[in-house]
Amino acid sequence: MARTDNDTWDLATSVGATATGVAVGRALASRGSNPLINDPFAEPLVRAVGVDFFTRLASGELDPAEVDDHAEFGMERMRDMMAVRTRFFDDFFLAAANAGIGQAVILASGLDARAYRLPWPAGTTVYEIDQEQVIEFKTTTLRQLNARPTAELRTVAVDLRHDWVSALRYAGFDDTKPSAWSAEGLLPFLPPEAQDALLDNITVLSAPGSRLATENLPDAGRSVPMMAERMREATERWRAHGFDVEMTDLWYAGERNDVVAYLNAHGWTAQTTPVADLLAALGTSIGTGDDREATFASLGYVSATRS
Repeated sequence: MARTDNDTWDLATSVGATATGVAVGRALASRGSNPLINDPFAEPLVRAVGVDFFTRLASGELDPAEVDDHAEFGMERMRDMMAVRTRFFDDFFLAAANAGIGQAVILASGLDARAYRLPWPAGTTVYEIDQEQVIEFKTTTLRQLNARPTAELRTVAVDLRHDWVSALRYAGFDDTKPSAWSAEGLLPFLPPEAQDALLDNITVLSAPGSRLATENLPDAGRSVPMMAERMREATERWRAHGFDVEMTDLWYAGERNDVVAYLNAHGWTAQTTPVADLLAALGTSIGTGDDREATFASLGYVSATRS
């Protein structure tokens, strides 16, 4: 179902289901003798959501290779992508916190459990922003798992299309002090003008020395629809294994500003790390034999510092 301006979701539908799928990827990436990441909360959170297909994957009952059926894009690729993505944002936050930045803001936090699993320095405050249903579900589930935040956690239940800036300030955020921000896996789910507005609001709230991590997909007018098509193909294969959630037509197509160029023009110093380089460190790669694989290879993760 196509997106609308005021659509809502839980973690088993629409955009929320993508957050659960990402958690499946983190659960898969946390397995093995030498995993790149360690997210002990990913699998139990996926189980709590209750999408049977995702639960069987996260628990190991389903083999990602069997689900993918030799396709280039699928759960095996998601495992690798979530491994490098999670490690990138984990390292970003810990570097910022260890440099003395005491405020971290996780936008569209979904089933992200960094506030519970990272070794935050004493005195760090983590703000999680997401829709009320998402925040309530994750907080309740982790409490039932006897999980405790490793930083001071302040949840901000607000839709990013609404006045989240005021809600964040009301929760205690101090825009006179440096902060560390993540917009992970978020920007393609925003219309192009909303992407700019989000970055503008982050800029207004960021004191000098603040840091931001996000992603950048060059030539988004072409690449976002192409990635959406890859997801459509994957979910059609998954249906043979009982998947029954609609996860297509969730991204906003259309030309949008290059994130690095936009940030550099608005008071930040930004750089990007190609996802292909991060995957190479895992001993894997994205083939570039056609335009679709080149699109994935062009994805980059951005780190920026407020001037």
